[in-house]
Amino acid sequence: MTGLNDQTKTKFMNVSTATLTTVMFKRGLRNIFLQGIHRLRPGPNMVGIAYTLRYIPAREDLDHLESFADPANAQRKGVEECPDGAVFMIDSRGDASAASAGCILATRLQARGCRGIVTDGGFRDTPEIAQLEMPGYHARPSAPTNLTKHHAVAVNDPIACGGVSVFPGDIIVGDNEGVVCVPQHMANEVADEATEMTVFEDFVMEMVKQGASTFGLYPPTDPSTLDRFRSWRQENGR
Repeated sequence: MTGLNDQTKTKFMNVSTATLTTVMFKRGLRNIFLQGIHRLRPGPNMVGIAYTLRYIPAREDLDHLESFADPANAQRKGVEECPDGAVFMIDSRGDASAASAGCILATRLQARGCRGIVTDGGFRDTPEIAQLEMPGYHARPSAPTNLTKHHAVAVNDPIACGGVSVFPGDIIVGDNEGVVCVPQHMANEVADEATEMTVFEDFVMEMVKQGASTFGLYPPTDPSTLDRFRSWRQENGR
């Protein structure tokens, strides 16, 4: 997959979703943090390129167990075609009353080099998915098979997930707080600014722990703040 170079990926691996939302807000983007989902197990950041699956409500004449044997089944097709370096993003319409996926499919995605799996619905087999190296994000556990509520209709089309528009190729960044969608065309500049902001916020945190007031420090309205920051940065190799 294209659109995410190693340098930018490394930067995204070391910034928080909180910082990213601020950087994006400065660019006029307010709705980029997926709502109502959480990570199954804490760990390092998740960074990858969006590869999408879209569900609509199930229909009884189409959604039966035999449908899984169809090579054109969009859920299975998406899993088997998901490329290395992707984050598998599932639009479940915010419905967690049936599973969006389970551990077998998640394990297959991990084997294909997927960097994570995200849904605004629920997963089944959550204790097992939580133990995978690949992170998973969902709304809540849901044991029933997807066929009871979800009909997979499209792979790698634009979707909505957690109330956020996600386009194939967007950069998906997740941490232990949640998931942010970064439009691909601004990924490099967002990663650069978020990295710089993280360095400054680390300086601010150290100053606050030492008893400094936030006035004039954060934001740095006191001219001496930036002088102290430059000195701190040099001393700490940042």
